[in-house]
Amino acid sequence: MSLSRPPNRHLALPPFFSLVALDSIDSTNEEMHRRARAGAAEGTLVWAREQTRGRGRRGRDWSSPQGNLYLSLLLRPRVPPAEAAQIGFVAAVALAETFESLLPAARRLSCKWPNDLLIDGAKVSGILPEAEAAGGVVEAVVLGMGVNVASFPGELPYPATSLAAAGIEAGVEAVLEALAPRLQSWYRRWREAGFAPVRHRWLDFAAGLGEPIEVRLEREVLQGRFAGLDASGALELELGDGKHRLITAGDVFHPAA
Repeated sequence: MSLSRPPNRHLALPPFFSLVALDSIDSTNEEMHRRARAGAAEGTLVWAREQTRGRGRRGRDWSSPQGNLYLSLLLRPRVPPAEAAQIGFVAAVALAETFESLLPAARRLSCKWPNDLLIDGAKVSGILPEAEAAGGVVEAVVLGMGVNVASFPGELPYPATSLAAAGIEAGVEAVLEALAPRLQSWYRRWREAGFAPVRHRWLDFAAGLGEPIEVRLEREVLQGRFAGLDASGALELELGDGKHRLITAGDVFHPAA
């Protein structure tokens, strides 16, 4: 791994952030976990030009060539694990508002439960929050985010795109500068007002709300209607018999997309 600082202009980030800029790293989340265990402060942000072993949810590989945005932010919320899980939605709202400010009006932006962002139904960004807890309290959350800025991987089991393909002419630095203040603002709002405003805003962007979906769990596959998001962030699935089931983890597919 390389820990040298890449050649880049000075980034205009809010004082909340302490930037660690790297040419290359195995994984920004792994690097942030190392720094968190060494006592790094809240607001530390690791940004790398490329990752050699980037990963997404459930340990899946995340293609990480140069030209895209890979970052991990350290947060120290000191809340129960169930509340810390809401931080993924905080990041999703911040990313959605960032993309909304940059996208041409004709493009359709949406948030796919739990941690993806889509443009015209194709994945452009993923979020990977990882918590470190002790005694029932989350001492640290490593909030990983990846954005396909210049390119996107092919041969995936789902559609993918990039900001460039969607008509956004912005480099990695510009995207990071646009994202950082929104991320800080929504994190502060979550800390002060709880999940309700985050949930309300996320639903503004929700993909497939009220439509048929398929949810693939570890041992079963469910079909029903995406009825909403509960007060904790669980997906509300209305089954064929009218009963509702709360989903806290799983892969969601939108047949109508």
